[in-house]
Amino acid sequence: VHSAHMKLLKYAKSLGQVLVLGLNSDSSIKQLKGDSRPINSESERIEFLSELDWIDYIIVFHDTTPYNILQELRPEILVKGGDYKPEEIAGADFAKTVVIVPLLEGYSTTSIEEKIIASSC
Repeated sequence: VHSAHMKLLKYAKSLGQVLVLGLNSDSSIKQLKGDSRPINSESERIEFLSELDWIDYIIVFHDTTPYNILQELRPEILVKGGDYKPEEIAGADFAKTVVIVPLLEGYSTTSIEEKIIASSC
């Protein structure tokens, strides 16, 4: 979890009354990013994110996308960070509105990981 995540989550909360955060499980992150990830465990991420006043609920999902929880929740607004088109976002068809927040340059977890590796060499 880094500062770009915080900005995204604060912005998402400003769009509605209740913020439900879908959080990838450790196993889903490994499937998506490889064995070196996640950097922080699921329980550590939950503990940190639970301290943020603007997050009302956290739902951990074990699939590689939150499609199933979005199908159940059917959110009014779905907020996603990244370079996606609405039709590329899993579960977008269940939301009334999809908001895509552009990525902040240099703030990806991958770029942070690369900086750490480069500085330790």
